[in-house]
Amino acid sequence: MKHVFQRSTVAAASHAFLGATFALASVHTAAADEVSHLDEITITARPVAQRSLVEPAQQLSGAALAQRQGSTLGETLDNMPGIANSSFGPNVGRPVIRGMEGDRVRILQNSGANLDVSGLSSDHAVPIDPLTTERIEVLRGPAALLYSGGAMGGVVNVIDNRIARERAFDAQGGVMGKAEVRAGGAANERSTGAMVEAGNDQVALHVDAFDRSTQHLRVPKEMNCDGVPNGRRVCNSASNSQGGAVGGTLLFDRGYLGLSASEYRSTYGTVAEPTVSIGMLRRHQVMEGLLREVGAFENVKFQLGHTNYTHTEYEGTAAGTRFDNQGNDFRLEGRQQPLRLSNGMQLDGTVGMQRESNDLQAEGAEKFVGPSRTQSTALFTYQALKTSWGQLSAGARTESVSVALREDFGGNAAQTQKFNPFSVGLGVMRNLREGESQNGWQISSNLSANQRAPKDYELFAHGPHVATAAYEVGNANIGLEKATQFDVGGEWQQGAHKFGITAFSAHFANYISQQPTGDYRLADGTQGTTTDLPVYNFEGVRARFYGIESTAKVRMVGGQDAVLSNNAAHGVMDLELRADVVHAQDLTHNRPLPRIAPMRLGADAVWSRNAWGARLGFMHAAAQNRVPDNGASPGITTAANTLWNAALNYHTHSGPTHWLLFAKLDNITNKLAYSSTSVLTQTMGSNAPPLAGRSLKVGAQVSF
Repeated sequence: MKHVFQRSTVAAASHAFLGATFALASVHTAAADEVSHLDEITITARPVAQRSLVEPAQQLSGAALAQRQGSTLGETLDNMPGIANSSFGPNVGRPVIRGMEGDRVRILQNSGANLDVSGLSSDHAVPIDPLTTERIEVLRGPAALLYSGGAMGGVVNVIDNRIARERAFDAQGGVMGKAEVRAGGAANERSTGAMVEAGNDQVALHVDAFDRSTQHLRVPKEMNCDGVPNGRRVCNSASNSQGGAVGGTLLFDRGYLGLSASEYRSTYGTVAEPTVSIGMLRRHQVMEGLLREVGAFENVKFQLGHTNYTHTEYEGTAAGTRFDNQGNDFRLEGRQQPLRLSNGMQLDGTVGMQRESNDLQAEGAEKFVGPSRTQSTALFTYQALKTSWGQLSAGARTESVSVALREDFGGNAAQTQKFNPFSVGLGVMRNLREGESQNGWQISSNLSANQRAPKDYELFAHGPHVATAAYEVGNANIGLEKATQFDVGGEWQQGAHKFGITAFSAHFANYISQQPTGDYRLADGTQGTTTDLPVYNFEGVRARFYGIESTAKVRMVGGQDAVLSNNAAHGVMDLELRADVVHAQDLTHNRPLPRIAPMRLGADAVWSRNAWGARLGFMHAAAQNRVPDNGASPGITTAANTLWNAALNYHTHSGPTHWLLFAKLDNITNKLAYSSTSVLTQTMGSNAPPLAGRSLKVGAQVSF
C-alpha cells in the first residue's frame, strides 16, 4: 500500500527522541522519585483537587495497559467485561459497551471532547494512540452525565499528562520520562514511543512522540484481493501512524494553568476496498486551568479545546472523498466545598457547563452527508451523599442542541433542527463490609433516563456509503433517542478472593437505527437491482438490551488467604474469571439488533514471583446466531471459538530507573474466528477478514 502522508517532522524525530530518552534514563537528578509500577487492572478515582468524587467502573494503567495495548482503542479494551471491539479490520476499532456503539459511547481525552468524526462511519479511526496514554477509564451510571447525556453505553476517558495537574518536582527541579519499543504480532508491528517531563515546583514541561507501522494482517485463512490470491494476509490492511505533543504548565499554590498542542497522522488501508486508503490528520490544542478556594467552591476548573480534523479517502494515489471537521469545546466545572451534615453524612458535588461546536464539510463522489454545523450547550451536576452505610449519588444534564444542514443536499432543503435533551440518573451503594480488611459484600444499583439528540448523518445522510455497503438515507424528523436504564450488582471480597456480578437492562422508546427498505440503488441514486446497494433508512424503533457481567479472582497459591497452599516460596497464583452476555432486540420489527457480541467466557491463571509475572488463559465466544435479516437475505452468523493467549513480563529497577520487559502470544492454536461486532462480517460475508492468527509480540518499556 502506498502511504499517502509523508512522515511528519514530529514523527521523524521520534526515533532520535527515543534514543535521547534512553540516554536520559541514566542521568540521576536530585528530585527524581521512584515511579510506582502498576501491574493489574484497578478501580481508582479520577482526581479532582486531590480528593476523589467519581469512581470509574473500570480502569487500565501501568503494566496491564502496556500488555493489553493494541493498535486501536477498541482493541485495547476488547474482552474486558461488558466491552467489545467494533473493528473495521486491524486499523479501526471503537469500544462497544453493553452492546451499544457509535455515538452511544462517548470518547474523551483528558475529560474533554474528542472532536473527530469516528462515529460517522465504521471505517473512521479514533485519532488516539495507546502508546502515549497514561490510563484509560470507563464511566457509567450518574457520573457519566458529567460528560454526556447520550452516552447510554458509557464514557471512555483517555488520560495523558500533557498538561500537568499536580507538582511532580521540588524547587530544585528534575527530569522524568518513559520510552517504549515493541515489535511483532500478526501485523508485524514496529512501534516506538517516548515521553519526557521536566520542571520544578512552578513549571512543568512535557514532550512526547510516537511512530507505529504495520504490515498486512496475518490470519489463519487464505485470502484474496479482488479475486487475486493474497496468501494468509488480509488485503490492504497495512498502516503507518505518527504523532506527538508538547505541553507546558504553570503551577502555583492555588492551582495551575497549562497549554498543550498535539498532532496525529495516520495512513491505513480500508480492507473492504483493495485500492482505497485513508489519510487522517488531527491537530488538537488545549488550554486548561484550575483555581482552588473560590467562594463556595473547593476548586473551579476550565478547559478550552480546538480540533482541526481532516480525513481523506484515496483511490490509489488520487484524493477522493474528503471530510473536514473544525471543532471547539469549552468546559467549566466547579467542585463544591464538602458539606458535612448530621450523623456523619457528607455531601460532595460538581456543577458545570459545556459548550461544543462542530463544522463538518464533506467533498467528493462518495460523500453521503452534506455540510453541517452542530452546536450544543449543556448544564450538568453530579452530587454524592456519603453516609455511614454507603453512598447515594445523583446526576442531571440538560442540553440545547442545534443541527443545521447548511445547504440543500439529498432532497433535504437547508434547515436547522433543534433539540432539548434532558438526562437524569440515580445511584445507591450499600456497603456491608466490616473490619479493617473490609471483607464482605458491597451492593450497588443505578437508574437513569437518558436522551440523545440525533447526529447530522442520522438526520440528513443521503448517498452511497461504501464502508457499510449500503445506500443510507437520513430522517430529518427522527426526534430524540430516549432510553431508561437500570442495573444492580454486588461485589464480594474475602482477603485476596473477589467476586462481582452486575445485571443490566436498557429500554429504548426511540432507538435510532438503520432499517432495510427492500429497495436497491446505484451509487448515483438511481434505481438498482439486487446486485447493487441496499437502501437503509434511519428510523426510530423500540428496543431492549439486557445482560449480565461477572468477574472473579481466586487466590490459588501464596498469600495469607491461599486456597491450595500458603507456600509463598512458589510465588502467588490467581485464577481470574470473567463472563458477559448481551441480548438486544428490535421490538418494533421483532428481530435481533445487529453487531451484538455473543456470550463470552474467559479464564486466566496469573502467576507472579519477585520480578517475574506470567499469564495463561483463554477467551471463549459462543456462536452468535441472533442476527437480523440483511434486507432480503438472512443475516450472517458467527461460529463459536476459543482463543488461547499467554503473556510473560519481567520488571526490574535500579534506583529511579524502572524496566518492564514483556511478551505476548495471542491465538496460540491459530484458530479461525470472526468478530460478530464488525460491520465487515455482515457486508463482506465469506470474504470478511477474520481475527488475527497466531502472533508473538515483544516489547520493552523504561521509565525514570
